[in-house]
Amino acid sequence: MRKFWVFGGIGVGVAAAFMALLLVGTYSAAAGLAGAGGGGAVALAKGAVPARFQSLVQKWGNLCPAINPALLAAQLYQESGWNPRAQSPAAAQGIAQFIPGTWATHGIDGNGDGKRDVWDPADAIPSAASYDCEIAGYVKKVPGDPTSNMLAAYNAGAYAVIKYGGVPPYKETQNYVKIIRSLEKSFARPVGRVAPSRQAAGAIYFAQKKLGTPYLWGGNGTPEQQGRFDCSGLTQAAYRTVGIELPRVANDQYNAGPHPSRDELLPGDLVFFSDDLTNSRAIRHVGLYVGGGYMINAPFTGAVIRFDKIDTPDYFGATRVTKDGAAALPTDLPPG
Repeated sequence: MRKFWVFGGIGVGVAAAFMALLLVGTYSAAAGLAGAGGGGAVALAKGAVPARFQSLVQKWGNLCPAINPALLAAQLYQESGWNPRAQSPAAAQGIAQFIPGTWATHGIDGNGDGKRDVWDPADAIPSAASYDCEIAGYVKKVPGDPTSNMLAAYNAGAYAVIKYGGVPPYKETQNYVKIIRSLEKSFARPVGRVAPSRQAAGAIYFAQKKLGTPYLWGGNGTPEQQGRFDCSGLTQAAYRTVGIELPRVANDQYNAGPHPSRDELLPGDLVFFSDDLTNSRAIRHVGLYVGGGYMINAPFTGAVIRFDKIDTPDYFGATRVTKDGAAALPTDLPPG
């Protein structure tokens, strides 16, 4: 159970006025965010890749120009959710979900121990990167973005990409490219300011109306639950009102968009908390940032939905939710 700095002694009516001041102040201070930007090498967002895999992804994600660490991370997360023992009904195996025939041809001994083990991330992650780069080589002369062409060839085959001079007009392939490129943004450390969310105000408006509602573990706000929520149930419901469907679990919600730094937070960002600050899969709490260092959150059994400060030792990071980022999150990861 996380410890909170409680914004105590504040009624719901006064709280609404307080929040309005926070919103105005924070948006005013951040007026220049949307226009800022910059380039740079792709690095991984803090904690987005579990610490045990981070060095592998960072190293092998730079194997060729068509891939980068965030893109490789997006593929691995989409394939297995970082589960090295994942196995699909189609017999795809391991963290990179190689089927046996593909592994036999394309698996490499990434750690140099003399074995090619599909269940060992030290072999499977390098093999995934190597396979991507091999595919990229097949379509390197095709016009357009080489990374998107590589992903399209991964999904539809190199011949289709060559035939159509880029991503082919197949709905499945176009959707696959969009999903991985969207997830890529959630694993990349921003090199400039993150664009403000257009849906944030609506999500905050919903959460504000729930101030004072008792917490319920597993609560989704249904009539049978008397409109009560837990932490991720509240954030999911808030963003659902603006047409964005988030996953139900807090650690999956972390991957629903890019990650602004602490000094770049804007109202509507999701803020996350964990006892392990190196691993987003260990996140156990989420709130909705409202500005001025405060969030609205459903904290724990016995408490009510309320304002709390975010600057606590277990603060993990933040996500600026995007519709594409949320839609890209996998819903059918293979069992472990």
